[in-house]
Amino acid sequence: MNIHRLVLIISLFFNMASAPVYADVIRPAYLELTEISSDNWDLLWKVPANGSRKLALQVKFPPTCKEGDRGSQFVAAAYVERWRLRCEDGLIGKQVVISGLTSSRTDVLVRIIRDPGMEQLIRLTPSNSTFIIKAEESFFEISTTYLMLGFEHILAGFDHLLFVMALLFLVGNWPRLIGTITTFTVAHSITLAAASIGLVNVPQALVEALIALSIVFVAIEILHSHGGRFGIAARMPWLVAFIFGLLHGFGFAGALSEIGLPQHAIPLALLFFNIGVELGQLTFVMATLGLLYIGKSVIDLSRNKVTIWQLVAATAQPAAYLIGSLAMFWVVERTYNFVV
Repeated sequence: MNIHRLVLIISLFFNMASAPVYADVIRPAYLELTEISSDNWDLLWKVPANGSRKLALQVKFPPTCKEGDRGSQFVAAAYVERWRLRCEDGLIGKQVVISGLTSSRTDVLVRIIRDPGMEQLIRLTPSNSTFIIKAEESFFEISTTYLMLGFEHILAGFDHLLFVMALLFLVGNWPRLIGTITTFTVAHSITLAAASIGLVNVPQALVEALIALSIVFVAIEILHSHGGRFGIAARMPWLVAFIFGLLHGFGFAGALSEIGLPQHAIPLALLFFNIGVELGQLTFVMATLGLLYIGKSVIDLSRNKVTIWQLVAATAQPAAYLIGSLAMFWVVERTYNFVV
């Protein structure tokens, strides 16, 4: 197998890897409980929906609780319900069940809001469909919850991952890759923190369009470098990673704003959300390099010895076309959504 055939195979892989962008995404359900008094709670229940069909998930409270009249409507791709709950002996320490979750493929994010500023965030999965409302959430529970949220968010963020992949094909060696990825992480951590605590506010639709444009820019720089024209991104990838990292941080903040932060532990939640994002980012980089190492092993077996970075350079041009084409589609789509 020669290197040109391997380039074709890896190009097809990148094309298939982008396919989930167009597939239906399993979105989490969302339950919000706001304490009005020790016995009364306001509830918001949001379930993923497709047209007039919704996931068959229901919230089951203890028998001592009585539910008021529900208001419901379909909003975008979700079915939303609101109602008042009265529990004679309160909800603290009681178990709540999400019926139907064990047979689904989605998760449920539960946000419990209490006064003053006490919040509890819980992530339920098909293997764990119950939770207990606690008087106070421990630091360990906060850290593990936000760590997993950050990790899962970056792995589901195809645009952010595509930008990281573009950086991989741009830099060309280990020291530059490590420095560039670290700079990207530092930058998006700054704006994520600033936006999450309300210091900066940027329209999310504009941010998403600019993130797509940043991917197009790096893809073009890869092609220029392949042709021997080294632009600022090739000469100083850390600078480009920092500038665009600030932009991507606003994207992370948009997702985090939907989840919310515990007011009594904002620094802890932000720290572990960032750590989760970084771990997910590194996992993706290692997976991409793992694929390239498999390709390298195939070439080595054919007695055409190459280094991993020679293989990166050989696959950079087709990868740049695929990355840039997908990102350009996002630019057009997101700009239209922003303008309209």
